[in-house]
Amino acid sequence: MALLTEEVVRQMSNGGTRGPVVVSRDDVLTPSARSWLREHRVEVVYPQGRAAEGETSAPAGDRARYQTLFGAALDHKPEHMTHLRGNVLVFKDHPRIAFRGYIDLLEAEITLAQQAAAQEGYRTLCGELEEVLGFVRRFIRFDVLSEPVGEVRVCSLGPEELREQSHYPEKYFGQPHFLVHWTDGAAILAVNKLRTVVRQTELAAYKAFRDENGAVTREDILRGLNRLSSLMWIMMIKLKAGKYPRESG
Repeated sequence: MALLTEEVVRQMSNGGTRGPVVVSRDDVLTPSARSWLREHRVEVVYPQGRAAEGETSAPAGDRARYQTLFGAALDHKPEHMTHLRGNVLVFKDHPRIAFRGYIDLLEAEITLAQQAAAQEGYRTLCGELEEVLGFVRRFIRFDVLSEPVGEVRVCSLGPEELREQSHYPEKYFGQPHFLVHWTDGAAILAVNKLRTVVRQTELAAYKAFRDENGAVTREDILRGLNRLSSLMWIMMIKLKAGKYPRESG
């Protein structure tokens, strides 16, 4: 069985100038390939007939190792595809895979922020970031296993406390909102970068979990990341206000 992608059908039709494209019964056209063929009005012929809806090319009694979201059954995993869940494969630019990539980036940025904090003696902050890291690492599980995020409580702060302290920092820490400057120090700059990556991850989550009408299927994941963004701002405020003790050794 062949997986006919948009790139493949482009080549088969010489960029849409030659047709028809011949597809065997066992071949599978990807959604983007079908769309491209329609747009360029390239005829598609099935000399052996088309497989019935939901039918795969795996012989009876010999199930293929992998399935796809568009009905293909594959014995080998193509390099341009990866696991969405179980034996289900998707293209590597699938929004859910992109979201997981941002979670990976977020984990990396947390550890770099911990290093910056440690070098400036903020060991309490390092410990808080370790708790954040543990929370972030659960997001892959939330996604893959469809587990609910539940109520977000990180570094002893619940949803209302996160909202209040991030919105009214002067009330809680004696420090108003501020614009980051390069002289603020490595720890503040590292946590600020971490905050921006959290925001990027939240946007990636929206793309990954919205349906065709724009409705979000995993509001709990977006809510969890939004609360995390608030926590990063609170950490920056506390650093600026001198609320984290500096410890040596």
